[in-house]
This record gives sequence, structure tokens and C-alpha cells, in this order.
Amino acid sequence: MAIDTTPSDPNAPLKKKPIQPINLAIGAGLNLFEVSTLGQPFEVVKTHMAANRGDTMPQAVVKTWKRGGPFGFYQGLIPWAWIEASTKGAVLIFAASEIEYLAKVAGAGPAWAGVVGGMGGGIAQAYATMGFCTFMKTVEVTRHKGSGSGPSKSSIQVAREIFAREGIRGINKGVNAVAVRQCTNWGSRFGLSRVAENAIRKATGNEDAKQPLSPYQRILASAIGGGLSCWNQPIEVIRVEMQSQIKTPGRPEKMTISSAAKWIYQQNGFKGFYRGVTPRVGLGVWQTVCMVFGGDQVKGYFANRAQK
Repeated sequence: MAIDTTPSDPNAPLKKKPIQPINLAIGAGLNLFEVSTLGQPFEVVKTHMAANRGDTMPQAVVKTWKRGGPFGFYQGLIPWAWIEASTKGAVLIFAASEIEYLAKVAGAGPAWAGVVGGMGGGIAQAYATMGFCTFMKTVEVTRHKGSGSGPSKSSIQVAREIFAREGIRGINKGVNAVAVRQCTNWGSRFGLSRVAENAIRKATGNEDAKQPLSPYQRILASAIGGGLSCWNQPIEVIRVEMQSQIKTPGRPEKMTISSAAKWIYQQNGFKGFYRGVTPRVGLGVWQTVCMVFGGDQVKGYFANRAQK
């Protein structure tokens, strides 16, 4: 969810911004919109390529289509992506706002406070709701769904079996990698979006921090921040490998971040860590436009209505 990284008056007294229920609802609504439109198709193709590192993007699209036609691109959307989307925005904005305030109290500037808040909010997301949701989405994309041995198990049935067999740790497999990814994701998105905004201001001659950028300029800054934040793709590939249900001879049964990284390098070399980066760039751009630009626009709309 969006954090206000606009430079403030350094002489103004520091005040803690209240967490308003409307902002939490906006976070959930925007996340649901993002994942139900372009978000989940990008997620499915990205996950397929990260798990099946020999496939090209066209091959991933074709195989995904064969798994379910247009609905194949929305595997894991219901209920896991919806559960994740309806909760992670609220968790992010709450945790990030609290951490941002504490960072400012400690003396951090607005931009760095926003970055630290984004990193902390991303970690909170991972351990609160994203761990088991991300795991189950990956399970849906990578598990075998054969048609010759009776009806396929539902996603809920698979989740229940994993929980009964491995407990809470099994259903949260790969959560530490998710936390690292989310920490670097949101720290990068907010920080790089801020850098992009400054570059746009210089390029357009609008260097007055109190003068807002145009909507199109903010969309561009958000897209740049979202795209460049994909530098951490190796963490994402490691996360997918830890959660993948694909059975490969010699593959370690219980993976840590380090053992997963070693396995990926042995099988695919250095380039294996960047499989799926193209759809992830598309996902990062779409997410950041929705949550950074979209969040600011929707919050501004409700703020203006409240003043009337």
C-alpha cells in the first residue's frame, strides 16, 4: 500500500498519522483489484517459469493454457490469492506506517523512513498472511492435476492434507524466503519510485517538492520503481523452488534458502536464478502502479470528499 514519501517541511513538528479504517479498506480493495485483473496471470506464468526453468515464456503460456484454458492463468486465485490480497494491504499499511513514524522519530529523513517502513511492512506481510497463501498458490501452479486417476483434489483438500502431514511449518514452507522477498520488494519499490520521481522533476524542471507531479508522471515513476525492484529475482526463484511440488530425481526433500540456491545453481547455473523475470517485471509494474499511484489517488479522493 502507498506510503507518503513526499518531502515534508523539516521545521514542522513530527506528528503520528492515525491509521484510518478507510485506508485499510482501500488497501484490501486495491490488492483484490490488482490480483484479479493482470496480477494473477503474471504470477502464474512467473511461477511456472521459476519452477520449470527449462521453459521459455511462450512455452509457459502454452502449458498454462493446456492446464485450464483462460482459467489456467488464475490458478490459486480463489481462495489463496484473495485471502492474501484482502489482508496483506492492511498489514502493510499498518506496519509500514508505524515503522515509518518510529524511523522519523529516530532522525531518518522522509524518503529513508518510507523505505524502512516499506521493508518492515513487507516482512510483516510475509509472516502474517503471505507465507501460507504464497505456498498454496505455488502448489496450485506446480502440482500434477492428472485426469486418469479419478477427480482431482481441490485446493482446500490439498491444504488440509499438507497441514495434517506437516503441521503449520508445512503450510508455511518457504516463508523465510517470502519475507526476504517482500522486505526487498517494498523497500525497493518505495525507494526507487522516489528516485524516479526526483529524476522526473529534474527532467521537467519541476524541482519544487511542494508542487505535485501530474498523474501520468506518478504512474511513470511507480512503473519504473516496480520494474527495477525485480533485481531480487533470485530470491523469488529460490522461494518458488522451496514451495514447488515438482518431483525431480536427486532434489532435496526439505529445502532451506541455501540448499535451494545450491540446487538451482547445480541444475541451471547462474541464469536459473533469473527465470521468470520478464513476467515478474510486468507484475511488479502493475502492482506498484495499483498500490503506490492507485493508493494515493483513491486516498486523495476520499480525503477530498471528507473535506466537503
